[in-house]
Amino acid sequence: MAERPYVLLSCGMSIDGYLDDASGERLLLSNDADFDRVDEIRAGCDAILVGASTIRSDNPRLLVRSAERRAARIARGEHPDPVKVTVTSSCHLDPQASFFTTGESAKLVYCATPAVDKARQLLGAVSTVVDGGDPVGVHRVCDDLAARGIRRLMVEGGGRMHTQFLTAGLADELQLVIAPLFVGDSRAPRFVHDGVFPWGPANRAGLAEVRQIGDVVLLRYALSPRFTQL
Repeated sequence: MAERPYVLLSCGMSIDGYLDDASGERLLLSNDADFDRVDEIRAGCDAILVGASTIRSDNPRLLVRSAERRAARIARGEHPDPVKVTVTSSCHLDPQASFFTTGESAKLVYCATPAVDKARQLLGAVSTVVDGGDPVGVHRVCDDLAARGIRRLMVEGGGRMHTQFLTAGLADELQLVIAPLFVGDSRAPRFVHDGVFPWGPANRAGLAEVRQIGDVVLLRYALSPRFTQL
């Protein structure tokens, strides 16, 4: 069996730990310089994963924006954009969402077993639907991605996906950007949900880097022996 992908979690949050507010409009937590940093990280990954709720709420395109970085990927024999990956239990997804309609790379949908037939009818023309188990297991997702040649996976959210990868011990690195603002609304989505995490008082996560990027701060945590400074 191929070695599981290197898993890098990437997240921006408010000082009080929220990914967004509850207004229904996307809250921008970062700045142009940090968006460019994230674009560079994307360009170095084989696949990007977001949860189905992120597709519904943010309608992300998940593309490499820089023309130079896209050209460099093509020169390496890769698609200009990483493979797009999502996980869903119910398959409440719109085939016209930007996740499916933008970019030339493959789209993979890991779906809970009871909804696989429905998902293939709805999304089969715009993606590859994979039976992810019941419930969908992130270990199974990682194993299947490895078999497809994915070596480096970037997880961009949302909170449920961050929680699942962290509590499963599958995260090798966390890149956490802190925005200089408070949300202060418990209805808003948080960075992680409740769970049992491998890193606690007796096993503190290793802080590998602190970097100011304009008005935000990047914290890089090494979460496994596989952590790399690349």
